[in-house]
Amino acid sequence: MLRDKNLIPLSHQHQHALALCVRIDRASPVPAADLDSWQREIEQHFRGEIAIHFVAEEQHVFPVARQFDELNPLVEDLLTDHIWLRDRFAKAGSRGLSAGELSELAQRLSAHIRKEERRLFERLQELMTHEDMEKLGRKLDEALKDATIACALPAQRPGGSK
Repeated sequence: MLRDKNLIPLSHQHQHALALCVRIDRASPVPAADLDSWQREIEQHFRGEIAIHFVAEEQHVFPVARQFDELNPLVEDLLTDHIWLRDRFAKAGSRGLSAGELSELAQRLSAHIRKEERRLFERLQELMTHEDMEKLGRKLDEALKDATIACALPAQRPGGSK
């Protein structure tokens, strides 16, 4: 299903996070010498975009979704994901992730995004009126205005190689 224009800003941010996940997957297993730079990049991505994205979903998208009984279990699942992901982003911020945890973060974040895109957004587009979707879109535009990450470039390893 074509994404409704009012959800596109969230979908663009999902694409940025998925690109990071793909890069982590391709680099895995991440050598111990590279863990610090990966965690620094993850922390930057979280502070610049993902944290703002989570709040926008929790304050605007999830409450709208809760108006539809069938979506309540999915919203609870997504909120549980946010808790787990925030914990791992905090651990990355303190440079505490192992290579295995870094890989797990990428896998869980990717699965979370796909749940939102394929299940939540698709169903919201079917259930919501055009007017309600536009109202949500205006709220999301305001909530996301301070996000700074567009698309992170690959981290440079010491010595200049990628």
